[in-house]
Amino acid sequence: MSKVYRLGIIGCGGIANGKHLPSLSKLNNIEMVAFCDIVQERAEAAAQQYGSKDAKVYTNYQTLLKDGTLDIIHVLTPNESHAEISVAALEAGKHVMCEKPMAKTAAEAKRMVDAAKRTGKKLTVGYNNRFREDSLFLKKLCEAGELGHIYYAKAHAIRRRAVPTWGVFLDEEKQGGGPLIDIGTHALDLTLWMMDNYQPKVVLGTKYHELSQRENAANAWGPWDPAKFKVEDSAFGMIVMENGATIMLESSWALNSLEVDEAKCSLSGTEAGADMKEGLRINGEQHGRLYKNEIELNAGGVAFYDGTQESAPDLEMRKWIEAVDQDKEPVVRPEQAYVVSLILEALYESARTGKAVYFD
Repeated sequence: MSKVYRLGIIGCGGIANGKHLPSLSKLNNIEMVAFCDIVQERAEAAAQQYGSKDAKVYTNYQTLLKDGTLDIIHVLTPNESHAEISVAALEAGKHVMCEKPMAKTAAEAKRMVDAAKRTGKKLTVGYNNRFREDSLFLKKLCEAGELGHIYYAKAHAIRRRAVPTWGVFLDEEKQGGGPLIDIGTHALDLTLWMMDNYQPKVVLGTKYHELSQRENAANAWGPWDPAKFKVEDSAFGMIVMENGATIMLESSWALNSLEVDEAKCSLSGTEAGADMKEGLRINGEQHGRLYKNEIELNAGGVAFYDGTQESAPDLEMRKWIEAVDQDKEPVVRPEQAYVVSLILEALYESARTGKAVYFD
């Protein structure tokens, strides 16, 4: 029987309650024994609902990390503190899952990678869209070479009007940016993972504040306050890889467009193409004719070994704990997440200067 791991949660807000806590609670080799949040009531509520009988509540993460009985820490705070807390947790001897994006800056992300190597502890980042059934199926096709050499791709993260108006999403200082670093990061991670290509050469990016300053704008979560909307409402970019492959990245929280896709990618290879726009579709040429295949997927989640279905967040958490328990690489490796942060930062820099940014 595998060990029961004692787990601490740092940040008990929306992503904790919406993804991590419910999925972790389904694992029988996990005990959630420590909960930390700068708002004590949030930590207390999470501990009461998901914690063990002896669960403790903290408002200071440094105090929590002094608990030598903790094995694993989940860092679920605003972007600006991801690196600080993750590095401290790794150096305190804990394995760490940090929510996406890895960090606010590429330098901070590199600090996290270095800390994991230095301490020998496992580190992963919460790119949960890799665990969707369509993503897993497409990854198998890519690994089997059925698309051939993938030389052109699109990373999609477009919302028509869905600006998050709660928390610190609109605060550039705390988050590092808007839709590009928030949802564009998912689309980019998914695309790079499918291509298995982590060597960028040059990027050219643009960002816009065209709709953010409008009063009483239509929005899925109610009108935003223009005075607080300090990040871009849309950002776009072209990424050229060392091997010549091109990726087009589109991200927006508010855009006058009916082509709405989030955390999806389109791939064009020498043997076939694929997209996630209307389910999972594969296209190509066979016996002198063009074809398009629509892949049938389970509506409820990923098929599990006993015939039941498992949601992407549930699978993400299970695979992460298995990586710790079986001492193997996590599905999302920190070196991969670092490249995502490196590209995002370069796109923001390009948008700021109006010039292409080259990588060393």
